[in-house]
Amino acid sequence: MKTETHTLSQRDKKHLWHPLTQHKLAGDMLAIVRAKGALLYDEAGKEYIDGISSWYTSVYGHCNEFITSKVAAQMQQLDQVVFSGFTHEPAVALSEALIKILPNNQEKLFFSDNGSTATEVGIKMALQYHHNLGNDRKVLLAFEEGFHGDTFGAMSVSGLSVYNGAFEDHFLKVLRLPVPTGENNAEVLLKLQNFITEENIAGFIYEPLVQGAAGMKMYDAKGLNDLLKLCRENQILTIADEVMTGFGKTGKNFASELLEVQPDIICMSKALTAGLLPMAVTSCSSEVYNAFYSEEISKGLFHGHTYTANPLACSAALAAIELLNSAAMQEHIQRNIASHQVFAGKLNRHPKVKNMRQLGVIFAFELDVEMQRYGDLRNRLFAHFIKNGVYLRPLGNTIYISAPYITTNEQLQKIYTSIELALEKF
Repeated sequence: MKTETHTLSQRDKKHLWHPLTQHKLAGDMLAIVRAKGALLYDEAGKEYIDGISSWYTSVYGHCNEFITSKVAAQMQQLDQVVFSGFTHEPAVALSEALIKILPNNQEKLFFSDNGSTATEVGIKMALQYHHNLGNDRKVLLAFEEGFHGDTFGAMSVSGLSVYNGAFEDHFLKVLRLPVPTGENNAEVLLKLQNFITEENIAGFIYEPLVQGAAGMKMYDAKGLNDLLKLCRENQILTIADEVMTGFGKTGKNFASELLEVQPDIICMSKALTAGLLPMAVTSCSSEVYNAFYSEEISKGLFHGHTYTANPLACSAALAAIELLNSAAMQEHIQRNIASHQVFAGKLNRHPKVKNMRQLGVIFAFELDVEMQRYGDLRNRLFAHFIKNGVYLRPLGNTIYISAPYITTNEQLQKIYTSIELALEKF
């Protein structure tokens, strides 16, 4: 009797439901069977340069042996333990390592599972901070087109209706500001002043300097500084969502370091564990923590996850921070930055390129055509890059690069060539 065989892509279709996918319109998923460095390999053996670090996580390269060896050793010692009532060396050591690289007003760390939960915790901190102090503040502030995750608090403060449309009747109350561009700073600041007069605002959550899901939309540092200063003057807690920008992508450990006013709360995930294991951290100042430090049990932050501070994930994060701090990795980051700058000079004045921008290793521009975020032209762009052995994931007509820091010059050039071919083709 003949045994029927199926590819991994064919088997996938039977039971799996993929994120950000309308399966009635989508084709087969591309099956990736292994990864190393900046490369992904499919089941047919074809290789692809991971031009977006697998959603901004694997910044030190896939299957980095320094990180995997540390996690393998930890597996033999302690794999998982409840973090309520217990502690362990990987978590304590990670807290010490993180505090050294975070802005100097950050003192306390709260662990969770992913970017959405990191921001969810930050939102809850801001709301409960005022509740614990007896302040009637239940309104949140966020930027238009911001994105902070898929849980309900995170969705509430996000401004992209393509993700949130079905749930908007259930959201927290959120006021929205346009991002300051340098030209509209005075108007945005005035709008915030008016909001403060009219509403009791608890917290302001923002992606510092780069709005990722909006299409790597970059905005003005001075304008953001002015908003943060006004928030501080009015006891509005500021929450920096550094889930995408954190751990070197902007040329600094955190994008907040490029600003004068530091946030009260910082949300981290993605590159925190170098893409090896899911984990998140929400850090805060002593002032925030002290509002929860009480003889009243109800004033504690009663938020918890089964895998909070998982020892294996903590070990991965510790190894990742060691790599980030190394001279070799910092040189890789600067090499990526310089390479993008050369490419930007080459694309300058190209008739199909508009709004070209770069911050650190993040490079982006708009293709000067009208297209839907998940429309056919975007899908054809994606297919073009895959055919050319490059994994780039356009956000509508925004083409962007955020490759692993260890991506070689030759691999970067292949990414650039695929983009140049796309400009001619589309």
